[in-house]
Order: sequence, then C-alpha cells, then structure tokens
Amino acid sequence: MEERRTHRRSLVLLALLLLTMPMVASACGGGEKQDENEPEGTYKVDIISASFPGRQRLGESSHLRIQVSNQGDEAVPNLAISIEGFSQRVDDPTLAKAVRNIWIVNQPPYNSDSAYADTWTLGEVPAGATRTADWQVTAVRAGTYSLRYKLSAGVDGKAKAELPDGSPPRGSFIAQITRSARATKVD
Repeated sequence: MEERRTHRRSLVLLALLLLTMPMVASACGGGEKQDENEPEGTYKVDIISASFPGRQRLGESSHLRIQVSNQGDEAVPNLAISIEGFSQRVDDPTLAKAVRNIWIVNQPPYNSDSAYADTWTLGEVPAGATRTADWQVTAVRAGTYSLRYKLSAGVDGKAKAELPDGSPPRGSFIAQITRSARATKVD
C-alpha cells in the first residue's frame, strides 16, 4: 500500500514538472529580444541643474537632484540616469561582502525603479518637457567621495542621449562627509 502511494506521488510530481517546464523555458531567454521595443536614435537633452551638498555629516539626510530638459523635436523614449559612487568596492578577503555603502538611498525618484544596478528610469519625456530626479540619501561613511552620473535615452543602448553641443550628458559631485554631529540645543 505504501509503495503505491509513493509511486502515485512520484507520478504527480512528474506531471507537475512536465506542466511547468514550458513556463520555465519561456522565462529563460525565449521570445523577443530585450531591446526590441527600444527605438534607435540620438536624442538631445540638456542638464538644467544638478545639485548635491558638498559638505555632509554622518547620519544626515540630503538630496541629490538632477533636472533634465528634452531639447529635441521628439520624445525621449525612457530617460535613464545612472549614478556611480553611492557605494564602494573594498578589497578585503575577511569581509563577507566586498561592497560598502557610502550613502544609503532612502528614497529614489518617484516611479523610477529599473532592473539595472545604480540606474533609475524616469520614463518618456515629451519634446520640450523637463523632468527632475530627486534622491533622498543618508551618509553612512566618513570621508571625501566622488559621485558620477550619466544620462541615456533608454536602458538597452539603442536610444542615446547627448547634450546640444553633441557631448555626452554626464557630470560629477565631490562630497565630504564628516564624523562630527550637528550641534543641537536642548531647552
């Protein structure tokens, strides 16, 4: 009796496996190419403003803001901003994780999640329109650091962005994070 149950269970598991295999196979690279829907072209954008405090304190929250304008005659398909420098790689074999945060991103720009590391997408930007990306971050490591950002018109490489003069839309910030706490007064 026990042997029949085991055999029946094995048949049920095999049937479930066979039923789910097409779903697993189609999720693993089948179907259309990832960049198939991204238009190919170069789009003119301008960085209207970019700000990030140059002096910060540990545990203090600040805002990194980048305002971008579409200078072209057609919509930018999917404005993306990549930021390098929120964390730093440390070569120390005694550490469990080689990446150490310098800033923690408390709040990224609204509705900007993407599957790419350190890249946020702001969606389509109509001709003549402006978008502002605002990150709220908290400093968690003292020192002087550089943050670098670059813009693109899509995330798959077919839609490119450039400034009105033809140069790449990018920039950087230098920020010094001190250990000293903000002076407080208790009444």
